[in-house]
Amino acid sequence: MKTRADKAEELFKQGYNCCQSVFGAFCDVAGMNLNQAVRFASAFGAGFGKLREVCGAVSGMTLVIGCMDGYDNPAEKEGKVALYGTTQQLIGEFKARQGSYVCREMLGLAPGEDLAEPAVRTDDYYASRPCLSAVRDAADIVQRHYGIADIE
Repeated sequence: MKTRADKAEELFKQGYNCCQSVFGAFCDVAGMNLNQAVRFASAFGAGFGKLREVCGAVSGMTLVIGCMDGYDNPAEKEGKVALYGTTQQLIGEFKARQGSYVCREMLGLAPGEDLAEPAVRTDDYYASRPCLSAVRDAADIVQRHYGIADIE
């Protein structure tokens, strides 16, 4: 058995971005295959298309939250309130673990500063960036909150 955090880490080490790695680890929950899920999540990497805003791991986490608790009736006020409450709670847990949910801040970048992409995924890369622990934390938070089963 493999936890969703293990699967997210595995996907990240294969070269998927943070959002793809987290959402891909829950593709079955979303009713998608892996190819569909990573394509769907692809533009959210590097803080929304390399804008270094909301961390891609958090974006992946919120996509899963939407799959689990999302609403489809725009008049459903209670559903929206509950969804936003859960989203804020889980992102708050992520922030408590990682210190931020903003990609730029997590990478220690000043506004407008950036890193070369796509970076080669070496041991130095994994040691110098919080991305691997971020995808693990995001997947762990969602899996624990919803009681989603491990992967066989």
